[in-house]
Amino acid sequence: MDLDIAGATDQLLGEGDIPPVHEVNAAGASPFLLTADHYGRVLPHALGDLGVAESDLVRHIAWDIGIAGVAERLVKMLDAHLIAQRYSRLVIDCNRPPGVASSIPIISEATAIPGNESLSAAAKQMRRREIFDPYHARIGAVIDARVQVGKPTVLVALHSFTPVYYGEPRPWHIGTLYHRDTVLPRLMLQHLRGESDLVVGDNQPYAVSDITDYTIPVHGEARGLINTGIEIRQDLIMDESGQQQWAERLARILREIEATLHKEGMA
Repeated sequence: MDLDIAGATDQLLGEGDIPPVHEVNAAGASPFLLTADHYGRVLPHALGDLGVAESDLVRHIAWDIGIAGVAERLVKMLDAHLIAQRYSRLVIDCNRPPGVASSIPIISEATAIPGNESLSAAAKQMRRREIFDPYHARIGAVIDARVQVGKPTVLVALHSFTPVYYGEPRPWHIGTLYHRDTVLPRLMLQHLRGESDLVVGDNQPYAVSDITDYTIPVHGEARGLINTGIEIRQDLIMDESGQQQWAERLARILREIEATLHKEGMA
């Protein structure tokens, strides 16, 4: 079920498997660099279904429902650059530090992931080497290239969250997430709270930390980039209409923020 039948092979992705990194509009003129760590829910052929029912593989435990549709629309509206991860977070979570329990979960919410049980160090390293590392190496290389040519870069990590978690309803429509850098989150909160129809989370439903997150701490904070995470509630973006509406709203707000940052010499 997993490549801990390893020894059998030292490669996870093979013929018929897609590359882990999905990239759109690399030449985009916008200062916004968009990431989507949980964009896709693909499983490598070698791992089968990880012992998980198809009904669970379409749930939030496998990916960020709706965020792919929002990201694809938003990147066009902003003329931004998007870097996204195609493989399911159940294979390896690309927004977790490798080695923590939630990086390759044996249980997600209340669902057991049999294909992740009793993995050897070699099997875990294989997932990191072929999925996690290429994704983050690409983000790092893009930031390097932008810095080298003096192109302003503002990192926006796109996510979505389930409306009910462990039986508890979540009231927020959208949240902005951050840790050390509060420049962009404060502007996001200001603009989002100006929208009369929204319940807005301030570091809700999650807060960024070095233990629970990877993309913002490593590519945003450690590189000194203005950054934020954005979480949209999944029931609002499950269909194309919702994805379009939220992309339009975020594009409008981010353009206004870009103007503010530019005026202040920050973008």
